[in-house]
Amino acid sequence: VFQETHKVYKQKLDELTNLQTICSNSISKQKKSLSDLKHNLQRCIQTSSPKEVEYIKDIQAQIKERKQNVFFDMEAYLPKKNGLYLNLVLGNVNVTLLSNQAKFAYKDEYEKFKLYMTIILLLGAITCRFLLNYRVTDEIFNFLLVWYYCTLTIRESILISNGSRIKGWWVSHHYVSTFLSGVMLTWPDGLMYQMFRNQFLAFSVYQSFVQFLQYYYQSGCLYRLRALGERNHLDLTVEGFQSWMWRGLTFLLPFLFFGHFWQLYNAVKLFGLSSHEECKEWQVFMLGLTFLILFLGNFLTTLKVVHQKFQKNKDKVKKKE
Repeated sequence: VFQETHKVYKQKLDELTNLQTICSNSISKQKKSLSDLKHNLQRCIQTSSPKEVEYIKDIQAQIKERKQNVFFDMEAYLPKKNGLYLNLVLGNVNVTLLSNQAKFAYKDEYEKFKLYMTIILLLGAITCRFLLNYRVTDEIFNFLLVWYYCTLTIRESILISNGSRIKGWWVSHHYVSTFLSGVMLTWPDGLMYQMFRNQFLAFSVYQSFVQFLQYYYQSGCLYRLRALGERNHLDLTVEGFQSWMWRGLTFLLPFLFFGHFWQLYNAVKLFGLSSHEECKEWQVFMLGLTFLILFLGNFLTTLKVVHQKFQKNKDKVKKKE
């Protein structure tokens, strides 16, 4: 009986693989057909009447919707080639999870990992700042930061392959943070390091505290929005502000903006240290540049979300009038 069951199981696996191949090929053909159609419609616009142009734009919007949502949701359940980063880290391994239950379990485990590591990093930063002023403990803390951000980038890449819509700066800034932590790890002990050490550790304490606040309130907000059918089950908490957070999470904005300007302050301090007569380490200027990039990315992305919200509110008021 067991051997017969296993035989049926293998047959079903073969059938599943064949169906996945058929679906993937069909989607590829559909995408190509829609791209050709979009190109032809674009050419037709030049010789069309205003009414026809409006109709063509409506079709183009439907094509865009189909590509961005329908095909995206379908491909989330089909094997696909890994991106460059996952290929470098894991090789050409299929990371697609086939069931909603498995996807949500992995996403939930990712969120718990972020929470636990945020608490550990908060305690580590407090310990290094106020209790243990040793180079070896600083190195352990910086190594933990490098490992944490590296792991986040891998897990996020897997979640994106499985249909998570996290994108843009909130993905990129983890790569930048990995680089920054790596440079901090290689910075040798000396006068310049000691002049910046306490400021960096104080910033790390504040950053971990804000990340804990964000996780706590964002996870509750996401749970509520998912229950109402307004958010995808693979939406993630982020170290920033997104449009869906306007419902009950605007109180986080002052904390976020304060953190952004602290990053700018770190950059200014490091640029000042890099011009010090006793500064010989390349890490000082590189860290200043990285903190500046983090500030610009975080601040401008958050500002964009706030601006878009006010713009939408203005449009609503105009429509009512």
